[in-house]
Amino acid sequence: MTTVRVPPAGQRHQRGIATLEFALMLMFGLLPLLLITYSGVMLMAVQQTLSVASAEGARASLRYATPDQRRMAACVAARRSMQWLLAYAGQSPTCATSAAPPIIVSAPAPCADLPSAQCIQVRVSYDYRANPFLPGTGTVYGWVVSRPITSTAVVQLDQGSN
Repeated sequence: MTTVRVPPAGQRHQRGIATLEFALMLMFGLLPLLLITYSGVMLMAVQQTLSVASAEGARASLRYATPDQRRMAACVAARRSMQWLLAYAGQSPTCATSAAPPIIVSAPAPCADLPSAQCIQVRVSYDYRANPFLPGTGTVYGWVVSRPITSTAVVQLDQGSN
């Protein structure tokens, strides 16, 4: 004799509900969390790249004697260090003037703390709102990243080598 198992009245229409709950949690819970985490990691990568680029540009400006050669070397080194960002943004800055974003290299000027010495400032930037890594995150992060992300390095020039 075989017995037929009859489910209780409340469980008859609940077949597959666990699968549906999993799918909804995945779409509305896990995927947004992963996208926010990914874009946050990319923002940190941008900041690290800009820090390295400005430091490399400042360091390169110490190797050349004339002010124009120093500025050109700083711009080229900064551009080389942030090449992947420039390629992603579709920018190709020229180092002829070194006075327009995303790479700005100042002319030698008196240092802020020591006016008798000459300093060069290298400033690099990336506009995340104009070129977000994930579409829509430029607007979402607009309250956090309202201005371009920048990094600045200042180097004191050795006046004895001029």
